[in-house]
Amino acid sequence: MDVKVQLFGFGNVGKAVARVLVEKKKFFREKYGLDFKVVSISDTSGTLWLPEGVDLREALLVKETFGKLSSWTNDYEVYNFTLEEAVKEIDADIVIDVTNDKNAHGWHLTALREGKAVVTSNKPPLAFHYAELIGEAERRNVPYLFEATVMAGTPIIGLLRENLLGDTVERIEAVLNATTTFILSRMEMGLHFEEALRQAQSLGIAERDPSGDILGIDAGYKATILHCVAFGPKTFDEARVKGIAEITLGEVQRARKKGKTIRLVATIERGSITVEPKEVPLDSPLAVESHENAAVIWTDLLGELVIKGAGAGLKETASGVVSDIVKAALTITGG
Repeated sequence: MDVKVQLFGFGNVGKAVARVLVEKKKFFREKYGLDFKVVSISDTSGTLWLPEGVDLREALLVKETFGKLSSWTNDYEVYNFTLEEAVKEIDADIVIDVTNDKNAHGWHLTALREGKAVVTSNKPPLAFHYAELIGEAERRNVPYLFEATVMAGTPIIGLLRENLLGDTVERIEAVLNATTTFILSRMEMGLHFEEALRQAQSLGIAERDPSGDILGIDAGYKATILHCVAFGPKTFDEARVKGIAEITLGEVQRARKKGKTIRLVATIERGSITVEPKEVPLDSPLAVESHENAAVIWTDLLGELVIKGAGAGLKETASGVVSDIVKAALTITGG
């Protein structure tokens, strides 16, 4: 069964998703009877559109070589669509958003109204417009999937949305940002905050502008999304968020002496979202290292459930996105 896909965003995550679609083509056909045909790819330079399907290997080569799709001049036309126009103009079954477009909820809604499924790793649309997006998807009876927005490919969203359906979730505590974990781990080795941050930047773990991570905004977005799924709609504006920028080397060392470690912990209960640095015991599931994320979910029936895994990384994020693409395709095709 052919499934037509539009890919928005062709940076590191977009390329990782494209690689999986190329490398596992046979796997998707044999296991699910699905053939994914990418009919358009949009990056900041324009939209490449070919109704019979873009050659992903070639697209990856052009992007790697020239850095932008608009350099591809031979067989393809590159259009200057806005993202909204690309959603409206191009015939497709699934829209994939792996951009950082903070205003993407507008064209997500357009896609849903056009009867297209949406798969996204982009957090702000959900952190600010969850109720509207999910409401529209339900009215149109099309999938709106966002596994990769929280914990990359580690399937916490699927767990909360599709399993535990008889359970009442009471509380979630989670470490959801790998950059802050790296910085705090380096501080435990004796580095001051600024030195640890510089090291994270030089390794590509922290952005040039690291404020989203160190001020707790990224973790706040993720915690808001978890609240929406577990308890019902809330927006990021209602979350109480404090980052790690004020944590001193002395505080980190004092915690270690007590057999504890400081991590940026999100606590989510019905009606309440808090993100703040906390001391956690060294034997706690939340005492994660490197790019791991962890969440502890308490429910009335199951008690304490721990989910732990990669919370960052390109292959890991692609895992979450591609899993949702398959899920959306099976829903659409009745597979």
